[in-house]
Amino acid sequence: MKLGTRQDHETFVITEGWEQVRNARGTKGSHHTTYELVIPTGEILRTRISHPPDRTSYGPGLWSHILRDQLKVTSDEFWGCVDNKVNPDRGAPPQRPAALPVQLVYQLIHTVGVPEAEVARMSREEAVSRLNDYRSGLG
Repeated sequence: MKLGTRQDHETFVITEGWEQVRNARGTKGSHHTTYELVIPTGEILRTRISHPPDRTSYGPGLWSHILRDQLKVTSDEFWGCVDNKVNPDRGAPPQRPAALPVQLVYQLIHTVGVPEAEVARMSREEAVSRLNDYRSGLG
């Protein structure tokens, strides 16, 4: 397994969008920098990077602990993020398609006579096409 450096560690957390945490006195630490990330499950991940974030490599045991317990990623996910800017899959919910405008839904149901369940499955393009077909006498 390729071992990471402090600099790689910092590159990872910055690329993925972790937030730097202040200490109890409201200042940034002088010996370590602490970062947090809230993942879609609601869990808060926390990691610390010793100063300075240089090319000092972590030992194999500590590196495994950082990947597994702090960052919760595989080595491949870590290096994909550091080298290629590909964030690890944290199980983010899929993007919902854009909702249809209310007026369009109303017209499809009450003017065109399309069942509500069918309208709910339509994309915007399908809905507009169906209304246009109705208005031009094709539907």
